[in-house]
Amino acid sequence: MQVRGAAMNQQDSGFDYPRYRKLLAEAVDEPKRLALIKLLIDERAREKLAAQETQRRSDIIHSLLAPRPPSRSSAA
Repeated sequence: MQVRGAAMNQQDSGFDYPRYRKLLAEAVDEPKRLALIKLLIDERAREKLAAQETQRRSDIIHSLLAPRPPSRSSAA
């Protein structure tokens, strides 16, 4: 089965399939299903924030290490 162009059985790094399968199996009523949905949303949001922070730090480091053009002096 395909989801967004990727096979569903393809292991996604950082996605704990056994844990989520267990939680899904335990979600037998509406409150538990809603709790599972909230958990998935919260964890995805945390992952996105962490990725944004990593990218921000990478951008800062890149800007510090990037070669700068030689400065022009006003004396000629």
